[in-house]
Amino acid sequence: MDSKGRAPAGAVQADVPPGHPAPSGEAAAPTALSLTRPVTLLFAVASGLAVANAYFAHPLLDVMADDLGLSRTLAGLIVGATQLGYGLGLVLLVPLGDLVGRRKLIIGQSLLSVLALLCVGLSGSGAMLLASMAAVGLLAVVTQALVAYAASLAQPAARGQVVGVVTSGIVLGILLARTVAGALTDLSGWRTVYIVSAILTLVIAALLYKTLPRQQRPRASISYPRLIGSLLTLFVEEPVLRIRAIIAMLIFANITTLLAPLVLPLSAPPFSLSHTAIGLFGLAGAAGALGAARAGRWADQGHGQRTTGIALGLMLLAWLPISLLPHSIAWLIVGVFVIDFGLQATHVTNQGMIYRVRPEAQNRLTAAYMVFYSIGSALGSSFSTIVYAHAGWTGVCLMGAGISALTLAFWALTLKATPASATRRVACTQP
Repeated sequence: MDSKGRAPAGAVQADVPPGHPAPSGEAAAPTALSLTRPVTLLFAVASGLAVANAYFAHPLLDVMADDLGLSRTLAGLIVGATQLGYGLGLVLLVPLGDLVGRRKLIIGQSLLSVLALLCVGLSGSGAMLLASMAAVGLLAVVTQALVAYAASLAQPAARGQVVGVVTSGIVLGILLARTVAGALTDLSGWRTVYIVSAILTLVIAALLYKTLPRQQRPRASISYPRLIGSLLTLFVEEPVLRIRAIIAMLIFANITTLLAPLVLPLSAPPFSLSHTAIGLFGLAGAAGALGAARAGRWADQGHGQRTTGIALGLMLLAWLPISLLPHSIAWLIVGVFVIDFGLQATHVTNQGMIYRVRPEAQNRLTAAYMVFYSIGSALGSSFSTIVYAHAGWTGVCLMGAGISALTLAFWALTLKATPASATRRVACTQP
């Protein structure tokens, strides 16, 4: 909607009876009945598993490369192919939720993910592995379709809370992917990771088919090329999207600055940790993600800006204990807990705020926002390993603290530019 409450040209409209409100991309659903707590948790689990598929390879690059005869240089392309697929999926697949039935889109992507995961697990050459990993990344964006779908089903006064629960599932999936992948690889090889995930994804797809509410297919008044082009239009027209997308880019550059080179000092003397042990560090971040689930509720209550400021401050402070890794691993655990709490709280608040604008374009808002997440993740991963090679762990920590300080300054400078409608308390519409 624009400032006068009008739907923009080319908006997706649904077939609804006269006198009923227009829904978010699909015909109206029995929201209060559909989005029960178990259904919300299913959204979270499905999102977490889907995104974990794109992160399983991170601690396994050495064994995957050795098994298929790839050099260490080519091994880096395994993550690169996944990130490339994920980026393409954000632009090409996620916006489809505003054009076709979200239920059909989510289940279809989940079933295709099963095939892609099986191809990874059965790969017999480097070329097949890279192509399969790109497909896994492309289809992993179903996580964002799930977030947008959950947000559209939630009552406005509880939307931030629902987004918080589902997003917590995503962050837990990212963090626990390292733990699970490392443990399964040490037990029975890296291929087991993807075969098991394919089976679990098939189970989740069946549960989604049975559980997700059936809705009428939307009547689209915009072509697919114009739908994709409207991502740029949304970014230009919505200041809250611009501001929160840039914050997302910076906070995810911050977290990948920590995670990308972390395996290097932990696997080297004096620590010399195994894949399983290194993966367990994800548990520290998982605890922070669980605690930050309240951030969505705080945003619903009108405390989005305050929550953001506190969370970004915590991300900056976290680099102090992280920098003490050479003295004790315990300091690293504390730092991972704090920085992930701040990341999750900011990310959930960001999404809760952007979903208040253009309700007919929630999938496209998600896609535009997450493109910046992907850019930030790629930048942090790329530059932090270079910094580590030249300046060691101290250099990585200075880089991370610098990004944190820049993010905090950007947030402070954009306080007045953020529309009040994105930050005020949402009134409950249910008795």
